[in-house]
Amino acid sequence: MIDFLWNLTSFVIALGILVTVHEFGHFWVARKNGVKVERFSVGFGKPLWRKTSAKGTEYVLAMIPLGGYVKMLDERVDEVLPEDKNNTFNSKTVYQRIAIVAAGPIANFIFALLALYLMFLIGVPSVKPIVGDIISDSIAEQAGLRKDVEIINVAGNATRNWQEVNLALIGKIGAEKIIIETQGPGINYISTITLDTKSWQFSPDKVSPLTSLGILPFKPKIYNELSTVEIGSPAEIAGLIAGDKPLSVNNNLVNDWQDFTEQIKRFPNKNVILEISRDGKKLTIVIKPQAITQNNQQIGYIGVAPKVEPWPSSSLIELAYGPIQALSESAQRTWNLTNLTVGMIGKLITGDVSIKNLSGPIGIAQGAGNSASHGFVYFLSFLALISINLGIINLLPLPVLDGGHLVYYVIELITGKEVSESTQAAGYKIGALALLLLMAIGLFNDFSRVLG
Repeated sequence: MIDFLWNLTSFVIALGILVTVHEFGHFWVARKNGVKVERFSVGFGKPLWRKTSAKGTEYVLAMIPLGGYVKMLDERVDEVLPEDKNNTFNSKTVYQRIAIVAAGPIANFIFALLALYLMFLIGVPSVKPIVGDIISDSIAEQAGLRKDVEIINVAGNATRNWQEVNLALIGKIGAEKIIIETQGPGINYISTITLDTKSWQFSPDKVSPLTSLGILPFKPKIYNELSTVEIGSPAEIAGLIAGDKPLSVNNNLVNDWQDFTEQIKRFPNKNVILEISRDGKKLTIVIKPQAITQNNQQIGYIGVAPKVEPWPSSSLIELAYGPIQALSESAQRTWNLTNLTVGMIGKLITGDVSIKNLSGPIGIAQGAGNSASHGFVYFLSFLALISINLGIINLLPLPVLDGGHLVYYVIELITGKEVSESTQAAGYKIGALALLLLMAIGLFNDFSRVLG
């Protein structure tokens, strides 16, 4: 329940910010072009808060936080007083209307740039992409990739951490090969390896691109020993303390810490007989793991953490820059994310990426909650990614979206006359149907993942 509330709150905050940014783009440019804005609403449905400004604009915060809108004075839908005829949207030139409509998506790109700029100013703690191990008979093993090397380039993209490696790999879905460059520890020599990805099977909702290729990131050694026990957790209630070493779970021997956690996960809300070693003596404890949701399924959780070797300082970096370089870095990241998003849309159309990978509000909410739980800079990165996605989606040539309106205005520029109202109305119906279909697919995929 706590996870649900956290994800929901993070989702509402993220969507509220991004919708406000998008609609403010329309609002600001409309005002600059002399259009009277009657309402600026964040959310739909019953107003929770409203205020009317001296210029006659009603600002509204509505109950359903799944979008927003800017209502501009328009003779085609409103009765307009003679003195307001020059303040209507439809009275403006086609170039002005294009500017007003395009301003929403542009505002999303600008926001992403600023969010990433702030992120790089603050600094992003990162881990160098050093290979910890290679899965047997995987694409990576067949290509000759070795453990302990650092991946410094993927398909022409410099990679400083695992996030950049993942993004570069995702961008190559559907490619027949991926060229990566690696560098050994303390060696300046760079090796070039070609991954044969003609048979690459990758499902983003089930496995990471790294694991699907057979690449396991380096992690410090984890000992089969408790280092911390959460206050009030099932482990503390059962009497576990730091230093305890798990030996068996329900008489099944424990091989290592991962084996221990996997066994505990199988028993949510069920009593478990746990044998441990404490100060060289064997003890038997009965513990009842709490049920929590992870990866859309119920698992057992007892609230303990293992003893772990510290990260080698040579493996850690912090992506933090001064005001000038941070701007360059944020611009490059914005461009890369934009290219990646456009590319993924293209791969959905060509079938290189399954439509099953589309996410709806539930998937986005989980992403918001996960990023927020990791810290402010990671939430900024999530906001930037979703803002770019929102900007690009709104530019799709569906009549119900900004991109559809822009198509009509381009036709008007070419032909010298407006697209007929009947044609526009038919287009809006088709666009609304297509958008509802995409949303339905996203929700279906979300529920399929949740229900397993």
